[in-house]
Amino acid sequence: MHPFTMPDWATRRVVGRQGRSVVHDDVPASATAFVVVDMQRYFLDPGSQAETPPARAIVPNVNRVAAALREAGGLVVWIRTLFTPEALETIPHFHRILMQPKMFEARCAALAEDAAGSQLWPGLDVRDEDLVVRKTRYSGMIQGAGDLDATLRSRGIEAILVGGTMTNACCESTARDAMMLNYRTTMIHDCNASLCDEEHAAALINFHLFFGDVVGTDEIVRRYASPQRVAAE
Repeated sequence: MHPFTMPDWATRRVVGRQGRSVVHDDVPASATAFVVVDMQRYFLDPGSQAETPPARAIVPNVNRVAAALREAGGLVVWIRTLFTPEALETIPHFHRILMQPKMFEARCAALAEDAAGSQLWPGLDVRDEDLVVRKTRYSGMIQGAGDLDATLRSRGIEAILVGGTMTNACCESTARDAMMLNYRTTMIHDCNASLCDEEHAAALINFHLFFGDVVGTDEIVRRYASPQRVAAE
């Protein structure tokens, strides 16, 4: 798991703008969704061309946050990135220009709807009451990616917590777009993973400076714990 501490200079800038460093902690659990991005076998399987090894280490924290929010009455949403012919048609440069042909072919095969690589990582605690939503672009919120935004709005969701992989690609893209669509958005730093500590930290710092809260798993779990559970701990 990536070590991370928000630098003091960044916190000072955020507090100077909005008065305090965390401003989304007053949204009730019932209006909050935990959006878990791309925790699929293609991105977590050892040896996969898209393997992000630190993503395997965040699985326990992802499950902790999901359990805490679920128990408090919130919504858990698992995002699956899929390759579709429509995605190839609408964003061909991503597939044809930004990837070498062999990588493109392997990605397409691995992220087909029924392929093993597109399935959620087996260590995730996915429950029947959770939602599984598909997307075809980095951001789950951008037009053309899928129906995540409509799904959340139909359930009265006002705030989202973002975890998954990669911090500086699909997670950050989804979180930024969510903020611009008026969701009160938080990235959970130890529920996100990238390929190296530096890119993980850079994404989180920039997100906090301009887009929303950045907190840790322990803070989120405490936020949604019942008074009886807090007293017991």
